This record gives sequence, C-alpha cells and structure tokens, in this order.
Amino acid sequence: MKTTERIQDMTTGKPLRLILAFALPLMIGNIFQQLYTIVDTAIVGKFVGNHALAALGSADWLNWFAIGIVQGFAQGFSILMSQYFGQKDYKKLNRAIGASITLSAILSVLSVIFCQALAEPVLLLLKTKTEVISDSLVYLRIMFAGLPVTMGYNLLSSILRSMGDSKTPLYAIVVAAFTNVALDLLFVLVFHWGISGAAIATVLAQILSVVYCFLSLRRISILSLTKKDLILDRDMYKQLLLLGTPVALQNAIIGIGGMVVQSVVNIYDVLFVAGFTATNKLYGLLEIAATSYGYAITSYVGQNLGGGKISRIRKGMHSAFFIALFTSIAIGGSMLLLGRQLLSIFISGTPDEVTAVLNVAYHYLTIMSLCLPILYMLHIYRSALMGLGNTAIPMISGFAEMVLRMLIAIVLPMYIGQAGIYYAEVAAWSAAAVILVISYYIQMRRYPLEE
Repeated sequence: MKTTERIQDMTTGKPLRLILAFALPLMIGNIFQQLYTIVDTAIVGKFVGNHALAALGSADWLNWFAIGIVQGFAQGFSILMSQYFGQKDYKKLNRAIGASITLSAILSVLSVIFCQALAEPVLLLLKTKTEVISDSLVYLRIMFAGLPVTMGYNLLSSILRSMGDSKTPLYAIVVAAFTNVALDLLFVLVFHWGISGAAIATVLAQILSVVYCFLSLRRISILSLTKKDLILDRDMYKQLLLLGTPVALQNAIIGIGGMVVQSVVNIYDVLFVAGFTATNKLYGLLEIAATSYGYAITSYVGQNLGGGKISRIRKGMHSAFFIALFTSIAIGGSMLLLGRQLLSIFISGTPDEVTAVLNVAYHYLTIMSLCLPILYMLHIYRSALMGLGNTAIPMISGFAEMVLRMLIAIVLPMYIGQAGIYYAEVAAWSAAAVILVISYYIQMRRYPLEE
C-alpha cells in the first residue's frame, strides 16, 4: 500500500520548526556519511600508511569534481520538483521526475566516459608524486566507474527532499555507512586490497542506499510515473537543464580551483600532503550542518515560491541566518578543542612523522574553524537563490571561489611559505559569500509581499 507519511508541505507551519525538522535528519545522515569517509581514511592511513593517505589526498579534488557534477544536476533538477510540489501540481511533478530520471541516466554514462579519460592526464598535470600516483589512479578508476550509482542516490534523495522528506535519505545513509565500515574492514584488513578496497567498499555501500531510496519512492501515492513521463519532452528537459547545468558547472568550477590548490600542495613533501589530506577529511564535519541547512532552505524556498508565499520565504531566511550562525560557532569551537585528537586517527608513522603531519593538519583546521560562519552564510544564501530558481548567480559565485582559491594558493606561499595555502579555502568562501548575500537581497526586492 502506498503512503505519503514522510513527505512534508513546507508552505504552512512555523518556518523555524520546519527548517530544523527537515535539516536534523539530514545532519544525522551527514554524520553517518562522514563516518564512513573518516573510516575509509583512517583505515587507509593507519593500516596502509602515509603514502596511501597522500594518494587519497591527491585524488580528492578530482573525485570531488566528478561527484560535484552529478550532484549538481540532481540538485538543480529538484528545484523544479519542489516548486511543482508547492503548487500541488502533481501531474507536472511526475513529468519533472520522469524527465530527470532519463536525463540523469544519460548524464551519468557521459560522466563515466569523460572522467575516466581525464583521470591519468589530470593527475600528471597536478604534479602528483610518482610514489603515490598509481594508488591515486586505481582509486579514481573505481570511484568513477561508480558514478551512475552516485547519480542514482543523489537524484532519488533529491526527489524525496523536494517533497519535504529528509528522513528517507537519512535511513539510506545509515544503511550505507554501516555497510561501508564493515566492507572497509573486510577488504583492507582481511583481503589486503589496500586503497582499492576502500573504493570498492564505498561503491557497494552506495548501491544499497540507491535501492533503499527507490523502494521508498515507490510507496508515495502522489507519484505514479508512466512511460510517457520518461519519454523526451523538449520543454521539460529545457527547464531542467537550465536549472541543473549551472549548479553542475558551479561544482565543476569549484573542483577545478581545488585541483589547482592540490597541485601546489603536491609540490611539498609527502608528510605535508598527508597533513593537508587529514584536515580535508574533517572538512565534511565542519560543513555537515551547512549542507543540511542548505537542502532545507532550497526545498523550503522552492515550495513557498511555488505556493506564492513570499513573506514566508523572508521569515524562513531570517530564522535560517541565526541558526546557521549559532551552529557554525559551536562546530568551529568544538574543532578547536578536539581537532588534534580527531586528526590523530588518520596519522601513522614514527613519532617525528606523526608530529610533523599533525602540526600541518591542525594549523589548517584552526584557520577553517575560525572562519566557519562565512561558509555557513555561503550555503544558506546560495541555497535560497537556488530555491528561487536562480542557479546562474551560484555558478558565478563558484567562479569567484575558483579564482580566489587559485590566487591565494599560488601567490601567498611566495611571501609566508607553505602556510599560505591554508588561507586559500577561507578566501574562496569569502568571495562567494559576498556575491550570494548581495544577490539574494537584490532578487527578493523583485517579489512584492502578498496581501
């Protein structure tokens, strides 16, 4: 029997309660997602070694680039779905979902071909060290082969979130997290597959999350896809691509900037690369609530725009601002207090090596923790603009991120040494946040308050 018990109409009720109720399951889900990312890294770092940890770091941004593209399309497609859901136009909602499924299938295949072709040339271009490049390439080959699975999870979870369901993606991630941890231990510690074992574990765990979300979607009564919904519809495809392409490009642009930073990092010794990688693996914990609030805001704004309730958008954003500010201060403070202990779980080697890697990692973590409120404002306002159907400005902000990230990483180390690289990330956040905040308030002036 079909049920709609988990979907949520966000056009009525208190904005603060709705945003928190939507974001909390996503935060818990993100914690589990970060858990298996951290376990991947910890097992590789502790049981395979610092060279393997450096190999993961060298592959990080290229992997993020690929995943960011498929995530961007899925997130962009969901904007139209949330607006149709807010309008309660379920016929168009089904058409949008059907067209998104067909487009996603095509795009995921193209992404696999494109990224597999890029993997080795880009690693060489990034000056990846000869002693780690083979491991980096093996890891990327496996992760890129799993891009259709990544697309599947992101699309299905985006469909659910567009209708106010943030609990099902949570349950899917919990299942994937425990599966990934178990497979990591099996493949790396028992089978001794090294870095490839960690990659295979991640892909297999994601398959389970796809199956879980798919089965949940089939139980929603307002969804009744037909073959006609999956067939090419030029107007619907055009709308979806106009929303999804800028988000995908935004992520790709940010990824390119990150790869340039990685190429600068790769100039230094393996211990520096390992320390930089260790902190990047905690980046997800820093950002964990920001991405959850962001998804909540996109769905909230999209549904209320569809329902013509502009004053509710303003009230919701006022609440989101203070929630994000408080959360970022709390998480940043926690990282300053516990950062060394958390970072140490990734690091192995002689006492001197551990100290060197840990000093690099904690210095970088300190700078990001102190500037965390900027990152949270970036997510809140970018997500609001996306919910309003404006994906062009977020794309421009992504370009600004790329430029600042590259400039600071290349130029600042000339004056203050390798520590200059640490400031590239926060400079990128700042440039993007300024553009997004100003653009949001300019766009909101165009909407008159309803009577």
